[in-house]
Amino acid sequence: MSTAESPIRVACLQMEPRIGEKTRNMARTLAMIDEAARAGANLVVLPELCNTGYVFETREEAFELAEPLPDGLSTQAWLEAAARHRMTIVAGITERDGESLFNSAVVVGPKGYIGRYRKNHPWGAENLFFEPGNLGVPVFQTPIGRIACAICYDIWFPETFRLAALQGADLLCVPTNWVPMPQQPRDLPVMANILAMAGAHSNSMFVACADRIGHERGQPFLGNSIIVGQTGWPLAGPASFDREEMIVADMNLSDARRKRTLNEFNQLLRDRRTDMYDEMLGAQARRGWY
Repeated sequence: MSTAESPIRVACLQMEPRIGEKTRNMARTLAMIDEAARAGANLVVLPELCNTGYVFETREEAFELAEPLPDGLSTQAWLEAAARHRMTIVAGITERDGESLFNSAVVVGPKGYIGRYRKNHPWGAENLFFEPGNLGVPVFQTPIGRIACAICYDIWFPETFRLAALQGADLLCVPTNWVPMPQQPRDLPVMANILAMAGAHSNSMFVACADRIGHERGQPFLGNSIIVGQTGWPLAGPASFDREEMIVADMNLSDARRKRTLNEFNQLLRDRRTDMYDEMLGAQARRGWY
């Protein structure tokens, strides 16, 4: 096989965290990671705040459940699993940094800690507990390729996809806790699936979204985890509304670059009118790839 090829197998793990039950939640993540390893996954994506649950009643509760990165017990457990299975893991986690709290995603690989992403767009009551992300949209060099992260509400903003793509990401990993949107028609996909598909298509980028299920303190969650190809069409899922399950897809990350041309005239990133708007949308870029 050509060295230009980047075939990987991605697993999104749809589960039901329980608020405050960190030991139980972590055991469930590790069991599902083992299942993904048996299925041959190179990359695993877990839901948002999967180690703690989501609907905090007070800042004090959130702070007590939060952990520093990468030294907290949850990240250390995922590091051990990544090393054991020789895989990359992206997991949503409640992060404590001094007196600040962040809704974060941690990225770990077979050789150790790779990095963190902090949710840039807090949703609802998250604004009472978490600081908005302060790391931008970093792209991580991992054993399986160049990946970026977003968390839940972040994908409502097309800038998230675009900044990741312009900095070289071939795959966007999305730990999420999707909730119902107003006036959702029953005969159409959930809005989050539509946004994931649109972002993948308009940026020629793979997207892997791992959602949770269940109800927590009166808040229902949607499931519908999905893995989308760089063309915008689903490769796996949507998953169910109400079952813990794993969805798996094979992809070649090289296609995100090699197949951006839509026809003999049009290429999605090249056709941007940067004479009309700022090339990097006002953000600082470490490296552009297009």
